[in-house]
Amino acid sequence: MTFTVAVAGASGNAGSELLRLIAKHPELELKTVTASTMVGQTVGQVHGVDSDFADMVFVETDAQLLAGHDVVFLALPHAKSAELAKQLEGATLLIDCAADFRLESEADWLEFYKSPFAGTWTYGMPELLIQGGADKQRSLIKSTNRIAVPGCNVTAITLGLAPALSADLVEADDIVSVLTVGTSGAGRGATENLYELEPTGSANAYQVGGIHRHTPEIEQNLSKSAGKSVQASFTPVLSSLERGILAVNTAKLKPGADLAKIRAAFDSAYRGEFFIEVLPEGGFPSTVDTIGNNKAVIGLAIDESANRLVTICAIDNLVKGTAGAAIQSMNIALGLPEQTGLTQIGLKK
Repeated sequence: MTFTVAVAGASGNAGSELLRLIAKHPELELKTVTASTMVGQTVGQVHGVDSDFADMVFVETDAQLLAGHDVVFLALPHAKSAELAKQLEGATLLIDCAADFRLESEADWLEFYKSPFAGTWTYGMPELLIQGGADKQRSLIKSTNRIAVPGCNVTAITLGLAPALSADLVEADDIVSVLTVGTSGAGRGATENLYELEPTGSANAYQVGGIHRHTPEIEQNLSKSAGKSVQASFTPVLSSLERGILAVNTAKLKPGADLAKIRAAFDSAYRGEFFIEVLPEGGFPSTVDTIGNNKAVIGLAIDESANRLVTICAIDNLVKGTAGAAIQSMNIALGLPEQTGLTQIGLKK
Protein backbone atom coordinates (compact mmCIF):
# COMPACT_ATOMS: atom_id res chain seq x y z
CA MET A 1 0.00 0.00 0.00
CA THR A 2 1.24 3.48 -0.86
CA PHE A 3 0.67 6.39 1.52
CA THR A 4 0.42 9.97 0.26
CA VAL A 5 2.65 12.46 2.03
CA ALA A 6 3.03 16.21 2.46
CA VAL A 7 5.92 18.07 4.10
CA ALA A 8 5.08 21.45 5.59
CA GLY A 9 8.22 23.54 5.88
CA ALA A 10 10.15 21.46 3.37
CA SER A 11 12.56 24.28 2.59
CA GLY A 12 14.45 24.01 5.91
CA ASN A 13 17.11 21.59 7.14
CA ALA A 14 14.66 19.10 8.65
CA GLY A 15 12.40 19.38 5.61
CA SER A 16 15.29 18.72 3.25
CA GLU A 17 16.25 15.60 5.18
CA LEU A 18 12.66 14.38 5.19
CA LEU A 19 12.61 14.70 1.40
CA ARG A 20 15.80 12.64 1.15
CA LEU A 21 14.35 9.86 3.29
CA ILE A 22 10.91 9.92 1.70
CA ALA A 23 12.57 9.37 -1.69
CA LYS A 24 14.08 6.14 -0.36
CA HIS A 25 10.88 4.85 1.27
CA PRO A 26 9.06 2.26 -0.86
CA GLU A 27 5.61 2.95 0.63
CA LEU A 28 5.51 6.76 0.41
CA GLU A 29 4.40 9.06 -2.39
CA LEU A 30 5.28 12.72 -1.91
CA LYS A 31 2.47 14.93 -3.19
CA THR A 32 2.97 18.35 -1.61
CA VAL A 33 5.85 20.49 -0.31
CA THR A 34 5.23 23.83 1.39
CA ALA A 35 7.38 26.78 2.39
CA SER A 36 7.09 30.36 3.59
CA THR A 37 9.49 32.76 1.88
CA MET A 38 10.42 30.31 -0.87
CA VAL A 39 6.93 29.74 -2.31
CA GLY A 40 7.12 29.41 -6.10
CA GLN A 41 10.68 28.14 -6.12
CA THR A 42 11.48 24.52 -6.89
CA VAL A 43 13.02 22.00 -4.54
CA GLY A 44 16.02 21.91 -6.85
CA GLN A 45 16.56 25.65 -6.55
CA VAL A 46 16.59 25.46 -2.75
CA HIS A 47 18.12 22.06 -1.99
CA GLY A 48 20.10 21.30 -5.15
CA VAL A 49 19.27 19.77 -8.50
CA ASP A 50 20.32 16.28 -7.38
CA SER A 51 17.20 16.05 -5.18
CA ASP A 52 14.78 13.32 -6.22
CA PHE A 53 12.04 15.95 -6.11
CA ALA A 54 13.99 18.77 -7.79
CA ASP A 55 11.10 19.81 -10.05
CA MET A 56 8.45 20.03 -7.32
CA VAL A 57 7.34 23.59 -6.53
CA PHE A 58 6.93 24.91 -3.00
CA VAL A 59 3.38 26.06 -2.24
CA GLU A 60 1.93 28.04 0.66
CA THR A 61 1.70 26.32 4.03
CA ASP A 62 -2.07 26.20 3.96
CA ALA A 63 -4.29 23.66 5.74
CA GLN A 64 -6.50 23.19 2.68
CA LEU A 65 -3.49 22.20 0.58
CA LEU A 66 -2.34 19.72 3.24
CA ALA A 67 -5.72 18.13 3.99
CA GLY A 68 -6.42 14.74 2.46
CA HIS A 69 -2.89 13.33 2.66
CA ASP A 70 -2.32 10.12 4.60
CA VAL A 71 0.71 11.62 6.37
CA VAL A 72 1.70 15.25 6.98
CA PHE A 73 5.14 16.06 8.38
CA LEU A 74 5.34 19.42 10.13
CA ALA A 75 8.88 20.79 9.79
CA LEU A 76 7.99 24.27 10.95
CA PRO A 77 9.43 26.74 13.47
CA HIS A 78 8.44 26.21 17.10
CA ALA A 79 4.82 27.28 17.86
CA LYS A 80 3.85 27.27 14.17
CA SER A 81 2.95 23.58 14.09
CA ALA A 82 0.31 24.03 16.79
CA GLU A 83 -1.43 26.73 14.76
CA LEU A 84 -1.60 24.54 11.68
CA ALA A 85 -2.52 21.33 13.53
CA LYS A 86 -5.73 22.94 14.81
CA GLN A 87 -6.89 23.08 11.20
CA LEU A 88 -5.89 19.51 10.29
CA GLU A 89 -8.34 17.30 12.09
CA GLY A 90 -9.35 13.78 11.18
CA ALA A 91 -7.49 10.59 10.40
CA THR A 92 -4.41 12.15 8.79
CA LEU A 93 -1.23 11.08 10.59
CA LEU A 94 0.45 14.29 11.78
CA ILE A 95 4.13 14.15 12.73
CA ASP A 96 5.61 17.29 14.27
CA CYS A 97 9.37 17.77 14.03
CA ALA A 98 9.27 20.93 16.17
CA ALA A 99 8.82 21.17 19.95
CA ASP A 100 5.15 22.18 20.05
CA PHE A 101 3.79 18.94 21.48
CA ARG A 102 6.78 17.32 23.24
CA LEU A 103 6.42 18.64 26.76
CA GLU A 104 3.90 17.34 29.27
CA SER A 105 4.34 20.26 31.69
CA GLU A 106 2.58 23.48 30.74
CA ALA A 107 4.78 25.36 33.21
CA ASP A 108 7.94 24.10 31.47
CA TRP A 109 6.56 25.08 28.08
CA LEU A 110 5.68 28.60 29.20
CA GLU A 111 9.09 29.07 30.84
CA PHE A 112 11.21 27.89 27.92
CA TYR A 113 9.06 28.73 24.86
CA LYS A 114 7.00 31.68 26.12
CA SER A 115 3.97 30.97 23.94
CA PRO A 116 0.58 29.35 24.57
CA PHE A 117 0.73 25.68 25.53
CA ALA A 118 -0.81 23.44 22.83
CA GLY A 119 -0.89 20.15 24.73
CA THR A 120 1.04 16.92 24.32
CA TRP A 121 1.14 14.36 21.52
CA THR A 122 2.48 10.81 21.63
CA TYR A 123 6.24 11.05 22.02
CA GLY A 124 8.12 9.63 19.03
CA MET A 125 11.05 7.83 20.62
CA PRO A 126 10.26 4.10 20.27
CA GLU A 127 13.23 3.01 22.40
CA LEU A 128 12.41 5.28 25.37
CA LEU A 129 12.54 3.24 28.59
CA ILE A 130 9.74 3.70 31.08
CA GLN A 131 10.70 2.27 34.47
CA GLY A 132 8.32 -0.34 35.82
CA GLY A 133 6.58 -0.94 32.49
CA ALA A 134 6.82 -4.04 30.34
CA ASP A 135 6.72 -1.95 27.15
CA LYS A 136 8.72 0.92 25.76
CA GLN A 137 7.32 4.05 24.16
CA ARG A 138 6.78 2.21 20.86
CA SER A 139 3.66 0.51 22.27
CA LEU A 140 1.96 3.93 22.47
CA ILE A 141 3.06 4.98 18.98
CA LYS A 142 1.22 2.02 17.47
CA SER A 143 -2.18 3.46 18.36
CA THR A 144 -1.84 7.17 17.58
CA ASN A 145 -2.19 9.57 14.69
CA ARG A 146 -0.40 12.46 16.41
CA ILE A 147 3.37 12.14 17.01
CA ALA A 148 5.86 14.59 18.51
CA VAL A 149 9.39 13.92 17.27
CA PRO A 150 12.05 14.31 20.02
CA GLY A 151 14.69 17.01 20.01
CA CYS A 152 18.04 15.99 18.53
CA ASN A 153 20.11 16.82 21.62
CA VAL A 154 17.48 15.13 23.74
CA THR A 155 17.82 11.92 21.75
CA ALA A 156 21.59 11.72 22.23
CA ILE A 157 21.32 12.30 25.98
CA THR A 158 18.27 10.12 26.60
CA LEU A 159 19.57 7.08 24.75
CA GLY A 160 22.99 7.56 26.34
CA LEU A 161 21.72 7.56 29.93
CA ALA A 162 18.28 5.98 30.24
CA PRO A 163 19.37 2.35 30.86
CA ALA A 164 21.60 3.35 33.79
CA LEU A 165 18.79 5.35 35.38
CA SER A 166 16.17 2.69 34.74
CA ALA A 167 18.41 0.09 36.44
CA ASP A 168 19.00 2.48 39.39
CA LEU A 169 22.76 2.42 38.91
CA VAL A 170 23.40 6.19 38.91
CA GLU A 171 22.25 9.15 40.98
CA ALA A 172 19.36 11.15 39.54
CA ASP A 173 20.49 14.58 40.74
CA ASP A 174 24.03 14.82 39.37
CA ILE A 175 23.84 14.36 35.60
CA VAL A 176 26.03 16.45 33.28
CA SER A 177 26.01 16.35 29.46
CA VAL A 178 28.19 18.33 27.07
CA LEU A 179 27.34 17.96 23.39
CA THR A 180 29.34 18.79 20.29
CA VAL A 181 26.70 19.80 17.72
CA GLY A 182 26.93 20.34 13.96
CA THR A 183 25.78 23.64 12.48
CA SER A 184 22.67 22.11 10.89
CA GLY A 185 21.36 21.50 14.41
CA ALA A 186 20.90 25.23 14.82
CA GLY A 187 18.52 25.59 11.84
CA ARG A 188 18.88 26.55 8.20
CA GLY A 189 19.43 30.25 8.78
CA ALA A 190 22.02 29.59 11.44
CA THR A 191 23.71 27.01 9.24
CA GLU A 192 24.18 29.58 6.50
CA ASN A 193 25.43 32.23 8.95
CA LEU A 194 27.82 29.89 10.75
CA TYR A 195 29.71 28.47 7.81
CA GLU A 196 32.48 30.98 8.54
CA LEU A 197 33.46 28.60 11.34
CA GLU A 198 34.70 26.04 8.84
CA PRO A 199 38.02 27.61 7.73
CA THR A 200 39.19 27.98 11.34
CA GLY A 201 37.63 24.81 12.73
CA SER A 202 36.12 26.91 15.52
CA ALA A 203 33.67 25.85 18.24
CA ASN A 204 31.63 27.80 20.77
CA ALA A 205 29.22 26.98 23.59
CA TYR A 206 25.72 28.44 23.32
CA GLN A 207 22.56 28.59 25.42
CA VAL A 208 24.78 28.15 28.47
CA GLY A 209 23.51 27.92 32.04
CA GLY A 210 20.49 25.63 31.78
CA ILE A 211 18.52 27.87 29.42
CA HIS A 212 18.50 25.65 26.30
CA ARG A 213 14.94 24.70 25.35
CA HIS A 214 15.77 21.00 25.28
CA THR A 215 16.51 20.97 29.03
CA PRO A 216 12.97 20.23 30.29
CA GLU A 217 12.49 17.58 27.61
CA ILE A 218 15.71 15.84 28.67
CA GLU A 219 14.61 15.84 32.30
CA GLN A 220 11.13 14.65 31.31
CA ASN A 221 12.54 11.63 29.49
CA LEU A 222 15.14 10.69 32.07
CA SER A 223 12.61 11.02 34.88
CA LYS A 224 10.35 8.52 33.11
CA SER A 225 13.26 6.09 32.89
CA ALA A 226 14.35 6.62 36.49
CA GLY A 227 10.85 6.53 37.92
CA LYS A 228 11.61 9.73 39.85
CA SER A 229 12.61 13.33 39.28
CA VAL A 230 15.93 13.80 37.46
CA GLN A 231 18.05 16.95 37.29
CA ALA A 232 20.39 17.39 34.36
CA SER A 233 22.91 20.04 33.34
CA PHE A 234 23.21 20.29 29.57
CA THR A 235 25.61 22.44 27.54
CA PRO A 236 25.70 22.36 23.72
CA VAL A 237 28.86 23.32 21.85
CA LEU A 238 28.44 24.40 18.23
CA SER A 239 31.26 23.12 16.05
CA SER A 240 32.17 23.50 12.39
CA LEU A 241 30.75 20.06 11.62
CA GLU A 242 27.92 20.30 9.11
CA ARG A 243 25.92 17.58 10.84
CA GLY A 244 26.21 15.18 13.75
CA ILE A 245 26.06 15.20 17.56
CA LEU A 246 28.56 13.71 20.00
CA ALA A 247 27.13 13.65 23.52
CA VAL A 248 29.45 13.16 26.47
CA ASN A 249 27.17 12.21 29.38
CA THR A 250 28.29 11.64 32.95
CA ALA A 251 26.47 10.65 36.15
CA LYS A 252 27.55 9.75 39.67
CA LEU A 253 27.53 6.01 40.33
CA LYS A 254 25.45 4.52 43.11
CA PRO A 255 27.15 2.24 45.67
CA GLY A 256 27.85 -1.17 44.18
CA ALA A 257 27.53 -0.06 40.57
CA ASP A 258 30.36 -1.04 38.25
CA LEU A 259 31.03 -1.30 34.53
CA ALA A 260 29.81 -4.90 34.33
CA LYS A 261 26.42 -3.93 35.77
CA ILE A 262 26.24 -0.85 33.57
CA ARG A 263 26.98 -2.89 30.44
CA ALA A 264 24.41 -5.50 31.46
CA ALA A 265 21.79 -2.76 31.85
CA PHE A 266 22.53 -1.28 28.42
CA ASP A 267 22.65 -4.69 26.74
CA SER A 268 19.32 -5.63 28.29
CA ALA A 269 17.66 -2.32 27.45
CA TYR A 270 18.76 -2.21 23.82
CA ARG A 271 18.80 -5.90 22.92
CA GLY A 272 16.97 -6.26 19.62
CA GLU A 273 16.98 -2.51 18.90
CA PHE A 274 18.10 -2.26 15.29
CA PHE A 275 18.87 1.45 15.47
CA ILE A 276 20.97 1.41 18.65
CA GLU A 277 24.48 -0.04 18.84
CA VAL A 278 26.35 -0.43 22.12
CA LEU A 279 30.05 -0.79 21.37
CA PRO A 280 32.28 -3.42 23.03
CA GLU A 281 34.30 -2.41 26.08
CA GLY A 282 36.92 0.20 25.18
CA GLY A 283 35.04 1.29 22.05
CA PHE A 284 33.74 4.83 21.63
CA PRO A 285 31.81 6.31 18.70
CA SER A 286 32.60 9.18 16.37
CA THR A 287 30.05 11.30 14.56
CA VAL A 288 31.31 9.85 11.28
CA ASP A 289 29.91 6.47 12.40
CA THR A 290 26.37 7.82 12.15
CA ILE A 291 26.36 10.38 9.33
CA GLY A 292 23.43 9.80 7.02
CA ASN A 293 21.95 6.87 8.96
CA ASN A 294 19.34 6.40 11.66
CA LYS A 295 21.59 4.82 14.30
CA ALA A 296 22.67 5.88 17.76
CA VAL A 297 26.09 4.46 18.65
CA ILE A 298 27.06 4.32 22.33
CA GLY A 299 30.32 3.73 24.22
CA LEU A 300 30.56 3.15 27.98
CA ALA A 301 33.27 3.77 30.59
CA ILE A 302 33.74 4.32 34.32
CA ASP A 303 35.85 7.19 35.67
CA GLU A 304 37.07 5.40 38.80
CA SER A 305 38.69 8.43 40.45
CA ALA A 306 35.55 10.54 40.08
CA ASN A 307 33.16 7.61 40.67
CA ARG A 308 31.21 8.54 37.55
CA LEU A 309 29.67 6.76 34.61
CA VAL A 310 30.74 8.20 31.26
CA THR A 311 28.69 7.42 28.17
CA ILE A 312 29.44 8.68 24.67
CA CYS A 313 26.50 8.74 22.26
CA ALA A 314 26.80 9.72 18.60
CA ILE A 315 23.90 10.42 16.26
CA ASP A 316 23.22 12.29 13.04
CA ASN A 317 21.11 15.21 14.26
CA LEU A 318 19.17 15.36 10.99
CA VAL A 319 18.42 11.61 10.83
CA LYS A 320 18.14 9.84 14.19
CA GLY A 321 17.82 13.30 15.70
CA THR A 322 14.93 14.44 13.49
CA ALA A 323 13.82 13.09 10.10
CA GLY A 324 14.83 9.46 10.62
CA ALA A 325 13.09 9.41 13.98
CA ALA A 326 10.00 10.82 12.29
CA ILE A 327 10.02 8.10 9.61
CA GLN A 328 10.71 5.37 12.20
CA SER A 329 7.71 6.41 14.30
CA MET A 330 5.59 6.86 11.19
CA ASN A 331 6.33 3.26 10.18
CA ILE A 332 5.13 2.03 13.58
CA ALA A 333 1.96 4.12 13.49
CA LEU A 334 1.11 2.94 9.96
CA GLY A 335 1.72 -0.72 10.83
CA LEU A 336 4.77 -1.00 8.58
CA PRO A 337 7.99 -2.79 9.59
CA GLU A 338 9.92 -0.30 11.72
CA GLN A 339 13.03 -0.38 9.51
CA THR A 340 11.19 0.31 6.24
CA GLY A 341 13.02 2.92 4.18
CA LEU A 342 15.73 3.39 6.80
CA THR A 343 18.26 0.66 6.14
CA GLN A 344 20.01 2.10 3.07
CA ILE A 345 19.91 5.85 3.57
CA GLY A 346 23.59 6.78 3.93
CA LEU A 347 24.80 9.93 2.24
CA LYS A 348 26.34 9.72 -1.20
CA LYS A 349 30.14 9.66 -1.21
